[in-house]
Amino acid sequence: MKSKVDMTKILRFIYWVVLTLLIFVGVITVLSVLGWPKDYRIFVVQSGSMEPLVKTHSLVVSHPIDDYKKGDIITFKTSSESSIKDPKSTITHRIFEVKNSKNSIVYITKGDANKFPDSMPVYPNMILGKVIASIPYLGYPIGFAKTTIGFVLLVVIPATIIVYSEVLNIKKEISKMLAGRKAKEEVKSEGVST
Repeated sequence: MKSKVDMTKILRFIYWVVLTLLIFVGVITVLSVLGWPKDYRIFVVQSGSMEPLVKTHSLVVSHPIDDYKKGDIITFKTSSESSIKDPKSTITHRIFEVKNSKNSIVYITKGDANKFPDSMPVYPNMILGKVIASIPYLGYPIGFAKTTIGFVLLVVIPATIIVYSEVLNIKKEISKMLAGRKAKEEVKSEGVST
């Protein structure tokens, strides 16, 4: 009996840890998409081009600033037409060189782990922000949640478990109410028959 109680406590603990992680990942994703608070955006680093400083599958927090300079790590779109919502259309690299070109600034970027600078220049309208924080490995669950298997394992199955748990709780409460009514009716019927 004791092992069953211990196992129930362990399963309940795992349930709450997974639920908390899912809520955290969901909130971070929603906040990032909305650009809240104050244009802070969160991106998952997909490659090792910035290692060892920014590891693959790290979460980076980027915030737009007015003046970018050499040495800043920035997140930018791969082209002016690319979408922020498509993670493959963003890159996080360091500004290697700043060039003035025809009354406009052009940034040459380079990944810390790359031997050569990027071939495509980055224009100011492509920059999403300067990286102000990097959280290693937290991108794994977010990246995994975007796959079909990850969605099923991290969203569908936990949601099913939560719904099932709530149905059991409702069933238990209904049983208690019915048992209470039955006990009251038995007390009333005993009182009437005497």
